[in-house]
Amino acid sequence: MPARPPSRAARAAASLLCSLVVGGTSLLPGCLSRPIAHQDTRTTGTVVERLPRRVDKIDLLLTIDNSSSMKDKQDILALAVPDLVRRLVDPRCIDPLNPLDSSPPREDGSCPSGKEREFEPVVDIHIGILSTSLGSHGADSCPDGPLVFNNDKGHLIARSDRDDHNDADNDPPTYQNMGFLAWDPEQKLSPAGESILDDSAGRGLVPTLTNMVRGVADNGCGFESQLESWYRFLVDPAPYETLEVVNGKAERRGLDKKLLDQRKAFLRPDSLLAIVMLSDENDCSIKEGGNAFWVARQKDENDNLFRMFAPRRECAEKGLDDPCCKSCGAPRGECPLDEETCGPDGQPKTLLPNEDPHNLRCFDQKRRFGIDLLYPIDRYTDALTQARIQDHQGNVVDNPIFSDLDPDDENSAVRPPEYVFFAGLVGVPWQDIARQDDAGQPDLREGRDQDGNLVGGFKSAKELSAPNAGFASTWDIILGDPKSRRSPGDPHMIESPIPREGENPITGTRIASPDSPDGANTINGHEWNPNPGFGDLQYACTFPLLEPVMGDDCKGNEDRDSPLCKDNPDGTDSNLQVSAKAYPGLRQLELIRNLGEQGIVGSVCPAQLESPEEGRLDFGYRPAIGAIVDRLKTKLGGQCLPRALQPNESGQVSCLVLEARSTAEGKCGCDGLTARREVLHENLAAKRRVLADPVAAVNGWNCVCEVEQLKTPDELAACQNTVPPAPVEVGGEKVHGWCYVDPRLGLGQEEVVAKCPSTERRQIRFTGDGEALDGATQFVICSGDTANQ
Repeated sequence: MPARPPSRAARAAASLLCSLVVGGTSLLPGCLSRPIAHQDTRTTGTVVERLPRRVDKIDLLLTIDNSSSMKDKQDILALAVPDLVRRLVDPRCIDPLNPLDSSPPREDGSCPSGKEREFEPVVDIHIGILSTSLGSHGADSCPDGPLVFNNDKGHLIARSDRDDHNDADNDPPTYQNMGFLAWDPEQKLSPAGESILDDSAGRGLVPTLTNMVRGVADNGCGFESQLESWYRFLVDPAPYETLEVVNGKAERRGLDKKLLDQRKAFLRPDSLLAIVMLSDENDCSIKEGGNAFWVARQKDENDNLFRMFAPRRECAEKGLDDPCCKSCGAPRGECPLDEETCGPDGQPKTLLPNEDPHNLRCFDQKRRFGIDLLYPIDRYTDALTQARIQDHQGNVVDNPIFSDLDPDDENSAVRPPEYVFFAGLVGVPWQDIARQDDAGQPDLREGRDQDGNLVGGFKSAKELSAPNAGFASTWDIILGDPKSRRSPGDPHMIESPIPREGENPITGTRIASPDSPDGANTINGHEWNPNPGFGDLQYACTFPLLEPVMGDDCKGNEDRDSPLCKDNPDGTDSNLQVSAKAYPGLRQLELIRNLGEQGIVGSVCPAQLESPEEGRLDFGYRPAIGAIVDRLKTKLGGQCLPRALQPNESGQVSCLVLEARSTAEGKCGCDGLTARREVLHENLAAKRRVLADPVAAVNGWNCVCEVEQLKTPDELAACQNTVPPAPVEVGGEKVHGWCYVDPRLGLGQEEVVAKCPSTERRQIRFTGDGEALDGATQFVICSGDTANQ
């Protein structure tokens, strides 16, 4: 296992600075801070990066909150599903010289004259759905029931959109009865998957998936495990079958073989993995084992109301990081006796009902209880980036995401971390993450990207990390710094059970008091007065429902001044709910920030629902879908580079390309392969670094060859200027090798890199037999000034 970096922040910063390929994982401790100047190619490489291949398959996992407030958001997601699927399987047509000029393809799949697909259609997709309900982890608050889905166990679910969820005969059919759908228009899978996208009879991938999204329902456990649900399905090395409480401690029992079978069938080792999460609450992934089940506990052993233990006084007097800041119910160890705060030793004090409302058990745990009973975010960051992780016993084991789960099939290549993406549609004002117009205001239709292009939509990872509204980054506005407990700059993103104050630093929108009229604040309506006995938090954002409902959020709310409820003539709330809500999704946002370019942020609060027509980029979850596809297509389109290399006068760059693969009995034979040679002695250090890559062992790499850079002027010119799909030839003979294409430096035609994002219009282009061999991974190693590392 490679050495762990000193901190998540350091790793995120290094990732942003070091990536030659978006999302690449540098194998070196430092990186270059300027374009790489041309030097002798024999100089030891200083930056080693994987070169992405074009992805031909996707495993798409939708993690959907199924708690009681989610029906309205699930309905909006169901409307967005066709957009997401069609953008992947039927990509839009773009003008190669102006990719912002796009349009849908014709019915026969062709593009209008002068346009081409933004990437090749994806013809192999697995699509699965998880809920966020994992039960109450040994407690009694989320019992199973005939019409309740409090514990979906991290299994893939395929339920129909109907009232009677018990009738399994009406559930949609899934691929091999494994709980997921398989898009297979070319019928290459065995058995064959779905080949109809959508027909007039309502059959096909889109209507089935839309039905399944709505079928997730909103009668699941209120202790949502938004992060742990996908972790259990994709990552947990040994998912348990049951949890049993023995002598006051929860213990894992058995092995969930159904989950492992579903994982093995769903997760291909070499696919692009995309996790898309929809939730309107902060993550509450309770630890599984020990006394963590206290969080969800309602009654004690004697059937009395259970209350959490009070925190020791050190939490308030010395800070939450003091070693003696812990629960009065925990052994005090070397900490002093604290009878005043905790009660007589051996009889720990519990909190009063108004100090421990059951609905707020996941909120601010360390300060309120002296103990954190949720899994740390690092658990999920590691799961999506590390080839080796810790199991429940603390042993370091292979991460299933970066493993071959079926060694008996013919597919043995394993995905690198840059082929794993996580997108969260969570509680954050859309105004905070939208690109801004010329006046500096959020605008999902006419906002400009970092290059000044009029593209609208949500910010990219790089844009979120740029200074904004007087803050170091948008992350400081929406997240703050959870590690140092620094609050977000936007008061709407501060978790609080009492009304807050302040203004949004981007829009200037001031927090409105509970007695304000409806709509006084365009972001969350206004603050409100939650019932202290039940416990609730202020909202990050709200949005109007198309049709008012008699919702639970407005029952008995006559004196609570809820922004969700229609006002009576006397100013009190009626029982008619006219708006939907979302709470700050801080834990999900922390994970997304940690992932850098692999993380994608969307808002669960749509900007508008009234105008769904084609071209309205601000409708529903369309901005989030656009951000997801824009990020994924960097891997669907080929090898694009986020920053320039510096060529010499002949058009070559001081980089070498190494290709790693597994061969039978270690027989390599590089010199017998076209456009390849054995690794030169002076480049053996670079070879060793390649073999130290986190996925090298799982892939079984035992052969590394150099792929030769084109040298002659004619070959370089052909490689840099021949527009795909025409073959690269000189004098009628194919050219084999690679070249660097960068039209902005005068190296090649714009059309060659037209499918690259506007900020990455450059690539290392492979021609002929220079393309990666089956099952191989290619690396680019570029030399530079090590003093700048």
